[in-house]
Amino acid sequence: MRAPAEHSNFLVSAEDAGQRLDRFLTAQLPDLSRNRIQLLMDDGQVLVDGTRKKPSHRVTLGETVSVGLPTRTASTVEPEAIRLEIVYQDAELAVINKPAGLVVHPGAGAEKGTLVAALLHHFKGGSGLSSVGGPLRPGIVHRLDKDTSGLIVVARTDAAHATLAADFSKRLVEKTYLALLHGRPQGKSGRIDLPIARDLNRRSRMTTRRREGREARTDWRALAHLGNFTLVEADLHTGRTHQIRVHFSALGCPVVGDTVYGAPREERVGKRLLPPLERNFLHAARLAFSHPRTGDRLKLRARLPSELIAYLRVLAEATETPATAFDAALGPYL
Repeated sequence: MRAPAEHSNFLVSAEDAGQRLDRFLTAQLPDLSRNRIQLLMDDGQVLVDGTRKKPSHRVTLGETVSVGLPTRTASTVEPEAIRLEIVYQDAELAVINKPAGLVVHPGAGAEKGTLVAALLHHFKGGSGLSSVGGPLRPGIVHRLDKDTSGLIVVARTDAAHATLAADFSKRLVEKTYLALLHGRPQGKSGRIDLPIARDLNRRSRMTTRRREGREARTDWRALAHLGNFTLVEADLHTGRTHQIRVHFSALGCPVVGDTVYGAPREERVGKRLLPPLERNFLHAARLAFSHPRTGDRLKLRARLPSELIAYLRVLAEATETPATAFDAALGPYL
């Protein structure tokens, strides 16, 4: 069901005649990005004299362009007093350091205890968050998996949401993760260019083994080795579902704790069985992007969670690796 909308009408003047429809609307609605306008057109919310037109349509004198802007719908998610670690916040956006175990938005099997519920409580309801994502995803521009911790951007206005979403789509956002892998990938650094698609046999998984996969690129650098484990820094150049997890699994080096993609639930070093991590050793440690209003470059970091630091120390002891092997490499994230 299409959300209710408020309609605005614009009469094409002699001065505007001949412009592309999308550029005409960009001038009439300066608070909306061209990407947002394209979404409205795709949704049938833009009509020229009552008829849908392509963005390339050249408007003519006397035509009436009607635009339906969806009205804000109250969120159906109940606010919950869940603690949030806010790394950055202003009138347009917020950046949260999400803990592992917290689902971003409600979905199958996760109706309560979500990041959205926490945001609604912190911002005193949906009025402090963008409405672009609909009543179940207010403010949500992108996602992190439940068992991945780290930085996630939240939009507080619809204009900021449209700009941020466009920047993510255009790959203008720098995203750096820390991961602990089984095994040792070949070399000190590398690039993984493997397309990613849905696994047809297990729908909850992704795979690199289908031709129909979407382009995906992950660049990585080894920071330290602890026995037969490797601590890496990985830069995402695309944002496919489970990208880092499925890419390293394809190399035969799954992320520690990631039982979905081949890691054991408990690690063994020699005869020593390590305590289960109870999450993936994957952390969104750094984000860099342009502020949607000022254009200033924001560069933010999230410290490595205490449970991951503790796990590294246990692993270092078990593998007889000096703690200095990873302390120096993780300096900016400790």
